[in-house]
Amino acid sequence: MATDVGKKQVKPSPKNASKANEEIIQGFQRLRTEQRQLANKLSELELDLNEHKLVIETLQNVDEDRKCFRMVGGVLVERTVKEVLPALTTNRDQMAKVIEILTTQISTKGQEINEFKEKNNIKIRNQNELSSGVPDSESASKVTNQGVLVGAKP
Repeated sequence: MATDVGKKQVKPSPKNASKANEEIIQGFQRLRTEQRQLANKLSELELDLNEHKLVIETLQNVDEDRKCFRMVGGVLVERTVKEVLPALTTNRDQMAKVIEILTTQISTKGQEINEFKEKNNIKIRNQNELSSGVPDSESASKVTNQGVLVGAKP
C-alpha cells in the first residue's frame, strides 16, 4: 500500500478566505466612495465658480458706488460694488486652483482604484456588457430587473 505521509495538503478555510474577500471588497468600496466624494465636491465647486463668473460679469458693468448685497457666513451684508468685486475675483481664482487640485486627485484616485483592481483581481459585473454592448445572460436578467432601458445600436 502506498501512503502519502509527506504530502499533506493545506486548504485555506472558507472563513479566512471570506474575511479576506470582505476586506478587499470593503477597501475597493472605500476607494470608490472617496472618488465619488471628490467628484461631488468638484462639481459643486464648478457650479460655484460659474456663479462667481456670472456675478463678476454682471458687476463689471455697474457703477462702483452702487449698493450691493453679499452673503457672508449666512448673513446678508450691504457693501458697494467696488468692495465686493475684488473679493469675488479672489474667490474665483482660488476656486479655479482648488478645482485643478481636485481634478488631479480624482485622476490619482482612479489610478489607485485600477491598481487595486489589478492587484486583487477584481472584476466588476456589467463592466464587460457596457464596453462590448453584448450582455451575458446573468447580467442581462439583472439589468432588466433593475428597470434600466438600453437601446440597441442601429
